Amino acid sequence: MRAALAPFLGLFFLAPLSAEAQEPLSLQRAIELAQSQGNQAIAARATRDAARYRDRAFSARNLPQLSLGGTLPRYNRAIIPVVQPDGSTLFRPQNQTNADLSATITQKLPTGGDFFISSSLATLSVTGTESVRTWSSTPISFGIRQEIFRPNTAGLDRREQPVRSELAERVFLESREDIALRVTNLFFDVHAASVALANATTNVAVNDTLFRLNNGRYEVGKIGENDLLQSELALLRARTSLDGARLELDRAEAALRLALGLPADAPVALSIPAAVPDFPVDTAVAVAEARRNRSTATDVALRELQADRRVTEARLNTGFGATVQASFGYNATASDLDFAYRNLLEARQVAVSVEIPLIQWGARHAQVEAARADRVQVEKTAQVALDEAALDAHFAALELLQSRRALAISAKADTVAAKRFEVAYNRYVIGRIAIDNLYMAQGEKDQALAQYGQALRNHWLAYYRLRRLTLYDFEGGGPIR
Repeated sequence: MRAALAPFLGLFFLAPLSAEAQEPLSLQRAIELAQSQGNQAIAARATRDAARYRDRAFSARNLPQLSLGGTLPRYNRAIIPVVQPDGSTLFRPQNQTNADLSATITQKLPTGGDFFISSSLATLSVTGTESVRTWSSTPISFGIRQEIFRPNTAGLDRREQPVRSELAERVFLESREDIALRVTNLFFDVHAASVALANATTNVAVNDTLFRLNNGRYEVGKIGENDLLQSELALLRARTSLDGARLELDRAEAALRLALGLPADAPVALSIPAAVPDFPVDTAVAVAEARRNRSTATDVALRELQADRRVTEARLNTGFGATVQASFGYNATASDLDFAYRNLLEARQVAVSVEIPLIQWGARHAQVEAARADRVQVEKTAQVALDEAALDAHFAALELLQSRRALAISAKADTVAAKRFEVAYNRYVIGRIAIDNLYMAQGEKDQALAQYGQALRNHWLAYYRLRRLTLYDFEGGGPIR
């Protein structure tokens, strides 16, 4: 009797194989394609690259900066008051042209101030009742500008920037694992649809044979009309399920192609792994790696630095402050450019400006206390975020272990259900069981097959979810890089 069912079982198993003969796509390969050429991966890389370029720009700004500036030229024609030799003032028309050019090298200091070296040249030309042409040069001038009792903005930026850079890298790694999770879902959508289509095709063939068999039995009076109608209804439902399975497979394949960046007409044939990886998963390791590797930990560190910065700025920006600026150099002036660099004289400048708030009506104290309260809020929120990350990693590890056991049980149940249906089919053909028992076995076979596919999906989702929540490769035994 097993021979009677063999053609349908062969149809069930061979239908997927005929498609898979065309360059099978494994789950790992699908993830690699999505992470290399998918639109989501391209966007994630662009975000990471932008963060890297900003980090390079920040480092470059801390190096000596050379700039060139000036006015070339400025022209002014106006009637201006001119003092005469006898002391009187007359209004005379005058044309004035001046130009200046300077080159400056600046360097940020660890204290937050600026050190500069500059060189400049200027000229002034006046035409009118009295014509004048003069040059002024400053071959070299160097100096410093430093704020006192104010936040060291440059130093605070230098503390935050490495954390920002590290955060961008970890967010990128997490986005790659997000892609892996999404592709895993899409991959098993296609797999489930393929299995459902093959199963629906088999069910149509089986129910068509049963309907023909029951029609003959009805004609000779071996079964009643109710059994015949039930057989016909099962065939119609199987055909409806087959049409829905075809549509679902087309939809799932289109979604997978889109995620992988494949052409719309690219064939999709899957290679389902025969075995799942078996490696030890320690919940303590998962928690430790989540605290160490996840972007949450880096984001917490950045928020704490920013909270400390706000306290410092609130305390120093509203109190006593001073600015010291000093420079020393040489300059000269002459009517000819050739003499503008001769007979140089010293040029010195020192300036100290202070700002002393006298009455603030408690505003400074309130701002400082507000910043400190914000820092407490950040600390507690950060602790909650870290605890939640650890909790997620702990249960993700347990979920992976549980999914292995569930997969083994589902595989066994699928085998038993398929065997039971085969036995039920053969027994019905020889008239040993009622049709209700046959359809019950068929329904249990379909349900067990779907549950096995879901268990396989759940295992791989748990596998990649654990990677996402810890940024740690338990199978390879090292952090994800």
